[in-house]
Amino acid sequence: MSRPSSFVPPAGAHAYALTTARGEFAVVDAPVAAGVEPRGTALLLPGFTGSKEDFNLLHPALGAHGYRTVAVDGRGQFESDGPHDDESAYAQEELARDVLAQAAAVGDGRPVHLLGHSLGGQIARAAVLLDPTPFRSLTLMASGPAQISPSQQQRVKLLRDALAVMSMAEVWEAMQALEAPEELDEGPVDREDLRRRWLHNKPAQLLATGRQLCTEPDRVAELAAVALPYHVLSGARDDTWPVPLLDEMALRLGARRTVVDGAEHSPNTDRPAPTAEAIAAFWESTEG
Repeated sequence: MSRPSSFVPPAGAHAYALTTARGEFAVVDAPVAAGVEPRGTALLLPGFTGSKEDFNLLHPALGAHGYRTVAVDGRGQFESDGPHDDESAYAQEELARDVLAQAAAVGDGRPVHLLGHSLGGQIARAAVLLDPTPFRSLTLMASGPAQISPSQQQRVKLLRDALAVMSMAEVWEAMQALEAPEELDEGPVDREDLRRRWLHNKPAQLLATGRQLCTEPDRVAELAAVALPYHVLSGARDDTWPVPLLDEMALRLGARRTVVDGAEHSPNTDRPAPTAEAIAAFWESTEG
């Protein structure tokens, strides 16, 4: 699950609807910093219940390293449209094909770096397994080899049960009532932004992707057979996929491994500065 950052795009970034061969997707597109030689473009995929805004704190540092970064709302996620009730539209292969179309649209004929957080990492993996040619590298951020932990599966089941009998607004109010007081302090995030994001998510998208998180098979061996540079990045603590499991996955992939001290499931918002530095260092290592 995703812990958001500020919903205000960083200076110089533009929020707009990206036109692709599979429709329009809402993005935050952040340019390379002024005076810096461009080194490449990256496509960033958010996690379950998250959105493109979850990467706002990473854009400036990555731009300073020469990377244009494009964070995207997936189909039916926040400001990207999608069916309200048709779960088949959110099958993992459909979402993976969306990613291929997004990469083609932002890459301008060149391969892009791909990064996925949590659920976004598993969708990114599926896209690479369909066709790795649009990508220069893959970073899996707090995204594990298979299904999520039993405790997180239980949380997803509770959410799915609630969505079956309650409206999105009613589910939001119920979630707020269950939050511990310290969890209600989101720092720079306006809670009305969080509520607006939640209400714009399509229920079918949440149901379908929640089911995927609870049933995802281990596809690490398939991914390891694809010749692409890999990076497994996580916080020092993670309740969704245990850190030792992520360590093992990195070994199986022959991937670079980064553990961000002081971060948990969302290093991008827990500790954005060292997270961005680790991502940029990996991207730079793939050049040449």
